[in-house]
Amino acid sequence: MTAADWPEVEAIYAEGIASGNATFETSTPSYGDFDASRLRDHRFVAVQDGRIVGWAALSPTSSRECYTGVAEHSVYVAGPMRGRGVGHKLMDALLASADAGGIWTIQTNVFPENAATVALHERVGFRLVGRRERIARLDGAWRDTLLLERRV
Repeated sequence: MTAADWPEVEAIYAEGIASGNATFETSTPSYGDFDASRLRDHRFVAVQDGRIVGWAALSPTSSRECYTGVAEHSVYVAGPMRGRGVGHKLMDALLASADAGGIWTIQTNVFPENAATVALHERVGFRLVGRRERIARLDGAWRDTLLLERRV
């Protein structure tokens, strides 16, 4: 993923936000904020017919040195491409990159209603750590998340 990819990445991100089942975010960040919060060596886009159809990236979970091998990740696929293996390919690339880069734990929080994302994570080796009940509000409603992790 490069800065030039941002317009297409941002559009896919916005589509996920609009779904109400991808994130607690309510708007996309600026590219500068996105860039500053993601690990540069662990960002990927999926391209089909010259268009970006999905993206994945790792973010550090803490600035403390003891947690340098722990990251949170995001994976988003454009609506028309969901269910076609794009997310799986992005996750394969992201996990290989993480393994090569010394990341020993990858975690994510997924809304329980997002069954396809939960299933994808289980297929690539994530396990359910637990359910975080009423962890935050989205559009005024309390939402639960499932904490999933993959450990090396």
